[in-house]
Amino acid sequence: MADRQVIVTHQAPAPVGPYSQAIKASGSFLFVSGQIALHPETGTLTGGEDVSAQTRQVMENLGAVLTAAGSSWDRVVKTTVFLADMADFSAVNQVYAQYFEESSAPARACVEVARLPKDVKVEIDCIALA
Repeated sequence: MADRQVIVTHQAPAPVGPYSQAIKASGSFLFVSGQIALHPETGTLTGGEDVSAQTRQVMENLGAVLTAAGSSWDRVVKTTVFLADMADFSAVNQVYAQYFEESSAPARACVEVARLPKDVKVEIDCIALA
């Protein structure tokens, strides 16, 4: 389809299932799949049990996909944060906040889930302007 472009970058981990890293739709919106703390070169989990380190890798992975699609953090309009434990909310926020200007941070939902892929502590997806 001319109004749908698959985004692929080796600067972020390859999908671990039947999905794309991101889809650019109609040249206006970019839908970035949830990212977890996998190192893009090795495919191994980074951060161990440290939710802050995991969040940093997740944000770096999201940033790599945004860049590959020609977008950026300041064009993100919505994120969803999935936490294995809501007790990690504050630690995740401290890292997450470093990627956005407070006055123009995107809309966001944050939910606790029973389990995440590879038993990570955090997964984040986003929608951005392309």
